[in-house]
Amino acid sequence: MGLIKPTHRPGSLEETIRLLPEGIGVIPMTVGISEGSVREFHDVLGTIENHVRELAEIGVDLVAPAGAPPFMVHGYEGERRILDRWERTYGLPVVTSGVTQVEAIRALGVSRMVGITYFPDELNEMFARYFTDAGVTVLAMDGIDVAFDQVQKLSSHEVYAHAKASFLRHPDADLIYLLGAGWRVLDIISVLEEDLDVPVLHSVAARVWHTQRHFRVGRRTQGFGRLLAELPPLAAARQPAVEA
Repeated sequence: MGLIKPTHRPGSLEETIRLLPEGIGVIPMTVGISEGSVREFHDVLGTIENHVRELAEIGVDLVAPAGAPPFMVHGYEGERRILDRWERTYGLPVVTSGVTQVEAIRALGVSRMVGITYFPDELNEMFARYFTDAGVTVLAMDGIDVAFDQVQKLSSHEVYAHAKASFLRHPDADLIYLLGAGWRVLDIISVLEEDLDVPVLHSVAARVWHTQRHFRVGRRTQGFGRLLAELPPLAAARQPAVEA
C-alpha cells in the first residue's frame, strides 16, 4: 500500500504500520499541509496526484491518500469523480480516508453520527455535508478549539471528555466519529465504546480495517474498538476504473 500522509506530523503512520498484519507493506509519502485551511486543502490536490502517479510507477497494489479534509472539501460526489479519474489514469485502486470511513459506517450497520474534529465551523459544515450526501445522518460535527499545528499535543483525555459531552447532547446517535489522524486517540476508542455503548470510528482504525479487507486478510485486533475487533466485511468490493 502506498500511504500519502497529508502532514509531516508523526504518529498516524507508525500506528497504521503497527496495526497492520505482517505481509502488508507500506510505502509512505507526505504532502506537507501546515495551515489546515480550506484554501490549502483545495491547493494540495495536484501534489497528492503527483504522489499517486509516483506510487503507481513504483508498482504498489493500492494507493491510500490519508487525510479526509483535502477530499471532503470537494464534496462526496466531487471526491468520487476525482478518484474515478485517477483510477482510470493510473490503473489501480485509490482509497481516501473518507471512502474507508463511509464504508466502515455501512459495515458497522449504523447511520446516526456525532462527529468530533479539530477544525473550525466552516470546515465542519463541509465534513457534515460530505457524510450527509453519503447517506449518514449527522447529528453534530463539533470542533475542539485548537491550532492546527498543536493538535498532536492534545491529551486524549481532553478528546474523550469532548466526545462524551457531545454524545450526551445527542443520545440517539449510534456512532461517535473522531475525524482526523492528527490527534493521538487510539487509547480512548475502546473506553468510549464501553462507556457509551456505541461504536467509535477513527481514521487509523478505518484505514487498517479497509486495507485488510481489500487484501482479503482477516486478523482481528482487540483494544482499538469494535471495527478492528470484529472486522466486519466490506459491503461490496470495488474494482478500479479502467480506461476504455
